[in-house]
Amino acid sequence: MNSVASHNFTARTQLSALLMAGTMLAWPAAPLLAQEAAPPPPPVVPTLPVPAPEAVPTASTIRSITVTGNQRLESQTILSYLRLRVGQSYDRATLDQALKDLAATELFKDYQITDDAGALTIQVTENPVINRVILEGNKRLKEDKIRPEIKLAPRQIFTRSKVRADVARIIELYKRQGRFAATVEPKMVQLDQNRVDVVFEINEGPKSKVRQINILGNEKFSDGDIKDEMATKETGLLTMLSSNTTYDPDRLAYDQQKVRLFYLQNGYADFRVISAVAELTSNKQDFIITYVVEEGERYKFGDVNLESSLRDFKPETMKAMLPMKTGDWYNAKQVEDTVESLSETAGLFGYAFADINPEFHRNPETRTMDITFNVGESPRTYVERIDVNGNTLTQDKVVRREFRLNEGDAFNSFAVKRTEGRLNSLGYFQENLEIERKEGSAPDRIILETNVEEKPTGELSLSAGFSSIESFLVQASIRQRNFRGLGQQLQASVNYSSYSKSVELGFTEPYLFDRNISLGGSVYRRDLNSFNFINNDRRTTFEQTTTGFQINVGVPLTEYMSAFGRYSLNFDDVSLDRSIYYFGDECDPLVAGRYLCDAIGKRTTSLLGFTLAYDDRDNSRRPTRGQSFSFSQDFAGLGGSVKYVRSRAAASKHFNLGSRFILNLSAEGGYIYPLGGRPTPTSDKVRLTDRFFLGEPQMRGFDIRGLGPRVIRYSSVDISDPANPVLDTTIDRNQLIDDALGGRAYYQGRVEVDIPLGSGAKEMGLRPSIFLDVGSVFSVKRPNLTTLANFKDPADNLTKYLCRNAATGDQQFGTQGTDSNGAPTGNYSICPDGYSSMAPFEERFYGDTWMPRVSIGAGVNWNSPFGPFRIDFAYALRKEEGDDTKRFSFNVGTQF
Repeated sequence: MNSVASHNFTARTQLSALLMAGTMLAWPAAPLLAQEAAPPPPPVVPTLPVPAPEAVPTASTIRSITVTGNQRLESQTILSYLRLRVGQSYDRATLDQALKDLAATELFKDYQITDDAGALTIQVTENPVINRVILEGNKRLKEDKIRPEIKLAPRQIFTRSKVRADVARIIELYKRQGRFAATVEPKMVQLDQNRVDVVFEINEGPKSKVRQINILGNEKFSDGDIKDEMATKETGLLTMLSSNTTYDPDRLAYDQQKVRLFYLQNGYADFRVISAVAELTSNKQDFIITYVVEEGERYKFGDVNLESSLRDFKPETMKAMLPMKTGDWYNAKQVEDTVESLSETAGLFGYAFADINPEFHRNPETRTMDITFNVGESPRTYVERIDVNGNTLTQDKVVRREFRLNEGDAFNSFAVKRTEGRLNSLGYFQENLEIERKEGSAPDRIILETNVEEKPTGELSLSAGFSSIESFLVQASIRQRNFRGLGQQLQASVNYSSYSKSVELGFTEPYLFDRNISLGGSVYRRDLNSFNFINNDRRTTFEQTTTGFQINVGVPLTEYMSAFGRYSLNFDDVSLDRSIYYFGDECDPLVAGRYLCDAIGKRTTSLLGFTLAYDDRDNSRRPTRGQSFSFSQDFAGLGGSVKYVRSRAAASKHFNLGSRFILNLSAEGGYIYPLGGRPTPTSDKVRLTDRFFLGEPQMRGFDIRGLGPRVIRYSSVDISDPANPVLDTTIDRNQLIDDALGGRAYYQGRVEVDIPLGSGAKEMGLRPSIFLDVGSVFSVKRPNLTTLANFKDPADNLTKYLCRNAATGDQQFGTQGTDSNGAPTGNYSICPDGYSSMAPFEERFYGDTWMPRVSIGAGVNWNSPFGPFRIDFAYALRKEEGDDTKRFSFNVGTQF
């Protein structure tokens, strides 16, 4: 028995040497291969040597069993893992099995069995308890991504097998990130009370890029044509910012399908990818991918037929609607789309589960592919039940009232698609919501299941920007589009800038008394301050205060057309600074301009209007296809002091260009027809505050009210030679008095293309676009302007300052001053006591033309962590003299 104990001591030292080599010990990381790590080696289990037959009896009886060295585990617990019992016969094989059982528990780092004539002593040293699990070196993968994958945890028993498994899991996480050179070195720090800290030292390494893609066997299409179809891209200057240059095994399989589909779309029905191999370079930083393909022969469509077992599916009629014709190049994608189209058509007749099976017959001799679309027999389907799941805030009726078919109705795929579009347009749920179709309790019954995932419908937006007119501006608004889960809309907004201030409160009930009638209203207060600069001093030109309310009602006329009515009552007060723009008790046209003097005063606008709208877009919030059109008119004159008819029309159309490119074409225009007379004989019949204005944000590339009719006042005049005054027109635009006058008519058009990005950018919420804007505002009576001729003294025909007496209303021209030597200065600016002088200036009228202004640019929407963010950069390709351009704008908001 002493030999047994000696052998056991030798086995113990072999295990402990791996774990107890020092205060901090290390195991080699699992080997890293191109595809997956090698499996861990089997545990080392000590065995008992078989002594010579003459030295030890073949069997003995166990007289007693004693357990020593255990600290946390009870002796009975340890014995429960073994098959040894007092009174039991045993031999060396029995003791050898007992050692294996102790090893299998992974609870001990040392263990031995000593035999003293049947008195067995089991001596153990328990594995330590884990105190902490520490990650070091991980920068690209944060701890919250790694720790859920780790099985080791504090207060668990430490085992080497668990450590090896966790190392493999961490390395696999880095492989998924494209970091195949990552290594993990586990270390153990020995603590008191048989505790340890487990430290995973991580060397993340660089991302493994795709250095090269080789294609062998292709003759009909070039390497470049095939690579363009792949999601994986080679590393290069043009792809340095792309996330698709990293190696991804899933993307490799996806690329094979993409290449195969490319060939099948071009008629190569026998195409196949023989092999696709990704080789990791020796430095584990790059991959070389090699495809071996077999193109085969190119096929054309042969006979194209359709057979139907459905009563409503007439083969002759449906065959004429098939897109492929005999002699066309074979296109597998076209066949797939045809099957889907036939399924949707069958759904229009109430067959929810129509069996559309295309049968292919290949003719290698003629290189043609015959296709027969078999429409199998199936029962007409009725809606058994509509289930709505996942809504916690939104009430069921808000979802159900958007359904275009009810329980018991015959199934109709068009109505289901329309319902999906209406639900997506609400903006309450996840994007691209789809209604699942499930078999009901009978073959002719279907269950429509709507699994919704609610998203924030509250919007808190904050917009900021810079303007040559307004300098810094900020806008804040809060809106809840699903108030109380009833689909009601509640909103409040505040705008503040140097140009305008406003506050508005509104509420809309989309289904009044659960009927398809919307009712809403708002109250508001708007203060508009128009200003300009004179000698670097900002002066307010006019102030407009509007207080009022509006009531709206809407009813649907058809599935896509609706009618809206509204009534609003506004109280306007337009005023000027009397200390600057008045001469005596009257507005002074020389200072304010005739167009501003005509606008001042209080008035009431009682306005009744309507809108007819058509909209069949698939999603009103983020459409990808469909069109919309609206026509509206407002009649001012139902009481009040303002009378006009204002007409507007707008239309838009969205096209899906494929590959997630979306084209949007939109146009709008309007005209105001005055019903009353002119406020004064020289003014326009439509007041300044009622006209159309155009600029940012409608026309990107131009400032707010930056285009259209306007008056610019140039006040820098050199009259050192009074007979020939010189006007300086090179002054900074911000230092001039620049008043936009607006117009009776306007039009605007826009072409915009949404550009798709890769999956990584899509997950970040980036949606870039390029656009072209065109438009103009025009048609206003030319105002009376003040020119240098107004400052010429008729007595000597010289340009002089104008002296004015605000108390008496008297005015006269200034006289020439003298210097200290009594010599004349040539500056006619001396006024009598009690008079104030006005320097010569000249007003010029610009922009009253229908000629279009054109701008191009690019912008991007970003669903950033702090809310939706929009940035635009635009350049004015065509502008008229006097237009005010602007290249950069942005806004930001958030949701709750």
